[in-house]
Amino acid sequence: MTSELDRPMNEPLNPEQLRSLTPLNVLSEHQWRELRGQMVPQPLLAGETLFRKGDQLRMTYYLLAGELSLQDAQGQIQRIVAGSEASCHPLSPSLPRLHEARALTDASVLALDSAALSRLLTWRLAYQDLLLELEQGGEDVEWLESLLENPLFAKVPPTNVRAMLGRLHRLELPAGSTVLREGEAGDCCYFLKSGRAEVLRHSSDKPQVLAELEVGACFGEEALLSDRPRNATVTLLEDGVVLRLDRQDFFALLKAPVVAEVSLGEAERMIEAGAQWLDVRLQDEYERGHAPSSLNMPLNLLRLKARLLDKGRTYLCYCDSGKRSANAVFLLSQLGFETYALRDGLDALPALQREGLLCESGAGYLARSGGRTERSR
Repeated sequence: MTSELDRPMNEPLNPEQLRSLTPLNVLSEHQWRELRGQMVPQPLLAGETLFRKGDQLRMTYYLLAGELSLQDAQGQIQRIVAGSEASCHPLSPSLPRLHEARALTDASVLALDSAALSRLLTWRLAYQDLLLELEQGGEDVEWLESLLENPLFAKVPPTNVRAMLGRLHRLELPAGSTVLREGEAGDCCYFLKSGRAEVLRHSSDKPQVLAELEVGACFGEEALLSDRPRNATVTLLEDGVVLRLDRQDFFALLKAPVVAEVSLGEAERMIEAGAQWLDVRLQDEYERGHAPSSLNMPLNLLRLKARLLDKGRTYLCYCDSGKRSANAVFLLSQLGFETYALRDGLDALPALQREGLLCESGAGYLARSGGRTERSR
């Protein structure tokens, strides 16, 4: 590794500068962009401790500049110098840490979230053969890379993705084309292979733009999951190609592996282990009765409010029929959350179990940034 890593602190690193770091050097350009917010060197002063033996913080560290020592339980010390072979690998990667890391000189380190890095590496290894095969066959795989880097696909087996690709129907459409229309029945979902599109909702006389979709976006799945009419209109902003996946293929290949369901007994054991109930019904439904300490995030507000949740925590979604909670699980999976749905919803529970679960009434609990909960009254 060259001295180009000795650079001003606060200036983001780029893939070229990290090409010697293992296993970061196998990540794709799209994956680098996902990690970009973490790609900022952090200063470490001479004598400062980076981590201690026994530390369990899920971070992956690389030495970028300077020198530090790694001391094990027996007092043996290994000196790591930036640019050496040893510095190309994570520092004491096992948890709990087997060493204490201390800066011998002023230094800089790269600190990455281990869970995010593991997910990206797992994805890369799982799908690289498929992408290489398609690329060698002359396929443009940029859209597929963008699609597969959605956290949702961390749960979809590569065999399902292969099968899905064989069942997609290609549609070439001019700018201004309406791909799906608000109020219509949903019989399929779509992937945007090229071009841009916007999502509109007619909440009043004037259409409201909800989002702009880019290459690799999946849309139209909400109507399938909830078994309700389309809740928005999607129109192409420029000439593009969309790929249609029929309802039965969506359920078999995408929903089945992504929307994990648990029984009430399984859910209660997960709650005891630290999981959080997430009630995705409307506020007035929630206030009539809800699970103890459950958060109320109605499905129509979930995408907006999900930023308040904690990605380090497991969430258990419930609603009456199970359809809204399946939709919520699918959405949260796309955003990188670990989440499950109560199997078949509240309506499938015997009366005594349902009453026992929905034992609290009133305004309940609010989510604050980072997943912290507090009483709303």
